[in-house]
Amino acid sequence: MLAAASIAVSNATAQAQPAGQVVRYTLTSTTAADFQLNYLIAQPPSKEAYNADAYAYLKKEEVVLQPGVPWVFETTMEDPQWAILTASTGVHAMQAPPTPHCEIAIDGQVAVQQDGPYTVQCQLSQW
Repeated sequence: MLAAASIAVSNATAQAQPAGQVVRYTLTSTTAADFQLNYLIAQPPSKEAYNADAYAYLKKEEVVLQPGVPWVFETTMEDPQWAILTASTGVHAMQAPPTPHCEIAIDGQVAVQQDGPYTVQCQLSQW
């Protein structure tokens, strides 16, 4: 009876876990700056579905970053190759570039990272 109970608990635990892989977006900056972000929060079933209603899957927001304080967002995707994060700032005249750095990690492993003076884009192969 104990064996049957432990199998039932194991199956319930396995079913409670989300399907797919954990996708973590991270953005940092060397100076304080406002950034416009676009990033995929949910995997579309196809590119056609994405093109028909991008904002059903993509989030657009403005964030204010401080040096050394990362912005982080996590989601789960069956195919993490859909992951994309873009960040841009309007800071230019008479200010040092904020030098944004983005990363996309899949299940804790960095899959892509990029740096730029004012804008940066990290994306995987579906794009």
